[in-house]
Amino acid sequence: MLGTREPEIYGELTLQQISDQCEIDAKSIGCKLVFKQSNHEGDLVDWIQQAVSATGIVINAGAYTHTSIAIHDALRAVSAPIIEVHLSNVYRRERFRRRSHISGLAHGVICGLGAYGYTCAINALSDFTEEKG
Repeated sequence: MLGTREPEIYGELTLQQISDQCEIDAKSIGCKLVFKQSNHEGDLVDWIQQAVSATGIVINAGAYTHTSIAIHDALRAVSAPIIEVHLSNVYRRERFRRRSHISGLAHGVICGLGAYGYTCAINALSDFTEEKG
């Protein structure tokens, strides 16, 4: 629904446009990108478990950020750096959005920068993985 649902909060870019920009960003720094989206919590958990050997994870769990213990538990099994991203500034919104089950596991949290937050997250992951390697 990105680009049409509450564009004043989430911006006007579509998910495909964000994915395309992420691909460009990853390619520019020599990283392979797997970009996935689902409205189903179980799909997200499955993908996190499949990515357990990934060099990093950028995750925007949407509303599941505030509710999903399952996503939290799946991320606990990941040893790679995790960056949590939110298009909107969750601290300027409803109080319930300020609680994240992901933030305590993340190496960084980016919120309020719109789609540019993904560019920041990809670059940060690259920096984290270079430091480890």
